[in-house]
Formats: sequence, C-alpha cells, structure tokens
Amino acid sequence: MTPHPLITTRFDGSSTADEVAAGVDLRGLCAVVTGASSGLGAETARVLAAAGADVTLAVRDTAAGARVADRIATHGARRRPMVAGMDLTDPAGVARFARDWTGPLHLLVNNAGVVTADLQRTEVGWEFQFATNHLGHFALACGLHNALARGAADRGGARIVSVSSTAHMRAPVDFDDIHFEHRAYDPQIAYAQSKTANSLFAVEVSRRWVTDGIVANAVNPGGIRTGLQRNFTPRQRESLDAAEAAGVFTYKTVEQGAATTLVAAIAPEFEGTGGHYLDDCREAYTVPDDADLSAHAYGVKKWALDPDAARELWSVSCATLEW
Repeated sequence: MTPHPLITTRFDGSSTADEVAAGVDLRGLCAVVTGASSGLGAETARVLAAAGADVTLAVRDTAAGARVADRIATHGARRRPMVAGMDLTDPAGVARFARDWTGPLHLLVNNAGVVTADLQRTEVGWEFQFATNHLGHFALACGLHNALARGAADRGGARIVSVSSTAHMRAPVDFDDIHFEHRAYDPQIAYAQSKTANSLFAVEVSRRWVTDGIVANAVNPGGIRTGLQRNFTPRQRESLDAAEAAGVFTYKTVEQGAATTLVAAIAPEFEGTGGHYLDDCREAYTVPDDADLSAHAYGVKKWALDPDAARELWSVSCATLEW
C-alpha cells in the first residue's frame, strides 16, 4: 500500500502558538485543556482564549489553575477561563468531571503529564505514569464522548489532541506487564510506553469515532524546559544533555512547544483527519522500530501508529477501568 503524503503546514519548529492562531476566530468553540496550571498547558489555554475560545482548565491544583486563569483574563482573553479540579489518577473524579460537563465540547487537549524518578503506584496499584498519562486521559475522553459528538454536530467536527513525546521511541506498550508487576522498574521505559500509548489512543479514537465527527492526533512538543522535568533522574537529564550536545535536538521555548498542539487543535490541514503524529507543526515521518533514539529527535516509530496495538490498548484500558 502506498503511504499517504505527509500533511504539512506553513509553520515549523520555530513557530509559536500565537503565530499558529493569528487571525483565527475561535468564538463559540469550547475547549478543555488538562494540566493547564503551568507550562505547555497554560500557554495552550492562553492562546485558545485569546482567539476567543471558551476554555476550561482541568487541573489538580485549582489554586495554581486560578492564577493562570487570572493571567489569561488580563492578557486579551474574551472571557476568563473556567477552572475545574481533576486528578487523572482518580477514576471517580474523572468520571465526575465528565458527568458534570454540560453542552457541546469541540476540543479536548490531553496535555497533562507526569514523570517519576522511581516506582510509584496509584491507590489501586496502577503504575503512576501510565495511569496519569494514558488511563486518566482515556477515561476522560470516553466520558466526554457525547459532548464531543454534540460539538462535532454543531461545528462540523471535534478534535482531541494527545500530547506525546519523542520519548515514545524508547519503548512500545508492554501488554504483558504494563504496570511493572514482574519486570524491573525503569522510569524511562515506563514514561516511554505511556507516551506510545498517547499516540495509539489517537489512532484508535480516529478509527472508532470518526463517524461521530471526532478525530484525534498526537503531538510531540519537542524538548522544553518545564516543570515536567523536575522529577527526571540523573540518567534522564544526562540523556537529554547528550542529545542536545550532539545536535540531535534543540530546546524550544514553551511558546514554540505549544505551536504543534495548536496546529493539531485548530489548523485547517488537520480538520477531519486523525491518527497522525505531529512534530514541528507537521505530520512526522515514520522511523523503524529499531531506530536509535539518540540519533532521532523527530519522527514516529511504527509501534506508535500500529492499528492492532491501538485496538489492543483500547481493550486493555477498558478492562483496567472495569468497563
């Protein structure tokens, strides 16, 4: 089968989120951004609100979220974002957030993410990075499906943005031991499989929900110095520093990192099409599964787009959440 031409835009790795949204009128668009109390999430929410969207910040720390909402309100937003508390590791809390949502939803940005330096588990025993980065967002999107379908009906489509990472290149999802119950724990591998899961989620959403007008795409924001790195192990920091020194990648600003999220969220090139992985504001090229991460700061491994793995992940996620 001939591969489809990669989707490009007029933006690149140096573009900012403001540049992507310049001249775009988002009035009437309702958006939820998770992890919007700092970093990429806060910047994504700011730009969406400045373009006229009604934005809800879904955050664990509502006080921090309120401070972000206040800053956004004083910097050109048509309306102050709403702030809602939600812990992605708490299935009941995620379900409550989705149940309390009223009206249509046009855009869901699954931005929140965690990195741990050692093995941590949720109250029910799930590995913490996978639980937060994938399972919580999976539950949230499924809980908001009907709202997204209503949004698609009244606006001609709804989108989900799943924030992944180049780290996905380190590991596929290990379906035999997702929660590290039998293998030695490696926080880098745990993070990597959660980021692969973010991409596979977009693949399967786009297959299952496209008839509802809902598509999802995964994005790699690039290397950015944010609070996410506060829990990096020395090994993780050394790996990033070595890659930067070798010229494999260059650190971006938060404004540049959020640009690829905005492309997936609002750019016309990605309207109605999903299951793609983006970096530098365009669809990424595919690299072999055995490609060395130290030589590839960009691109997407085949295992992160594998439709069979995407279907299996969906089934496993439902079973884990006891649906």
